[in-house]
Parts: sequence; C-alpha cells; structure tokens
Amino acid sequence: MMINTQKLLEDSLIVQGQGNIVSDMDGEKVMLSIEKGKYYNLGELGGSIWDLMKEPITFDQLVTELLTQYDVEKEVCIVQVTDFLTQLNDEGLMKIVDNRNS
Repeated sequence: MMINTQKLLEDSLIVQGQGNIVSDMDGEKVMLSIEKGKYYNLGELGGSIWDLMKEPITFDQLVTELLTQYDVEKEVCIVQVTDFLTQLNDEGLMKIVDNRNS
C-alpha cells in the first residue's frame, strides 16, 4: 500500500537531513550527500525549498513562503513541493521531525 506522502507531509514538521554540502552553480543549487556519495541538482525551486528547511517547517509554511517568492499558482506549487519532498524523503535527505497527529 502506498503511503500518501502529501498527507504525511502536511501533518509534519520537516527539516534538512544532516551531512549534505550544498553549493551554488549558476543560480541553481547542487547538493552532495556525504553519506551516499551522490550529487543532486536541486534546481532553483528545490534550492529555495532546501533553504527554507534549515529550521523545522510545515508543508503549508513552505508553500505559503514559496508563493511569496515565485509567480506560481498554489495548486502547481503544492504539486512541485510534494514531488521534491518525496524525492528528498526517498533519498533519505530530509527528516520528518514530528507528526502532529501522533
């Protein structure tokens, strides 16, 4: 059974995983995971999301903040944030700090 990642994320505080080095390359953020020895191109939007995750933040706060930074429709933003966080989660690059419903 597939876990509804968006539902999981909406109820949680999320934060950057440890042990990653992020640098800027031509306005896009590139991340090296020390643990995995892999590079990830976060892109512009992903880089912004990553920066916002320095401190624990909720999914809604992320979306709200991005809507002030980018000219994007809320629905589109929600999908992009969900996709990005799903990738981070799958790669073990973020931590879900606390699930407020548990």
